[in-house]
Amino acid sequence: MKDACRISAEALRVAGEAVRPGVSTLEIDTKIRRYIEKQGASPSFLGYGGFPASACISVNNVVIHGIPSKNTILKEGDIVSVDVGAHYRGYHGDNAYTFPCGKISARAQALLNATRESLYEGIKQAVSMNRTGDIGNAVQRYVEARSYSVVRDYVGHGVGAKLHEDPNVPNYGSRGRGVRLLPGMTIAIEPMVNEGAHQTRVLGDKWTVITADGSLSAHFEHTIAITPDGPRILTVCD
Repeated sequence: MKDACRISAEALRVAGEAVRPGVSTLEIDTKIRRYIEKQGASPSFLGYGGFPASACISVNNVVIHGIPSKNTILKEGDIVSVDVGAHYRGYHGDNAYTFPCGKISARAQALLNATRESLYEGIKQAVSMNRTGDIGNAVQRYVEARSYSVVRDYVGHGVGAKLHEDPNVPNYGSRGRGVRLLPGMTIAIEPMVNEGAHQTRVLGDKWTVITADGSLSAHFEHTIAITPDGPRILTVCD
């Protein structure tokens, strides 16, 4: 898990370095795939459920599952969410980050800041004997206190030998509810936060999820191990 998550984190860093005005999302996806394969791993997302690319790259009002394309050219002021995983020696890592493309508005930066910090609020609750609801409640409280909304249609999840495993890890909920967290569990916590309302809709390609009201959306994710000594973030670069 540590190795798979490290490769995933490094691939995400490669993606972030490639985000700049004039670059297509397909170019970024190609760099991600080449990096992961160079490490002797394979992209977790490529072919998963029929997904046609190595990473989900979602721009502005796209919440998740954006399909990289040569026709999607980044421009100054965009926010670009990259979600990527690597499969290595039987295990998966999974992480996401929303990058600014050049100089972005203060409004967009505030959304990114709140979403990123909500992830760490959730991670603080990923301790043995807590429940998934404690994580979701922490994320939801942080986000809604800043007048943003948490996506309800998509949630975090267990991750390990499979990319998506039990339990579901919602970014909303009540303290003391949900699945009990125990040492040895590995989960992906991934707040998806909208500037406007929480509702989403899926485009005709059956993958791309956008905000129903056209507002901006941000997405951050880490794979976490539950340990006797507290949460351990696995998706970090050496």
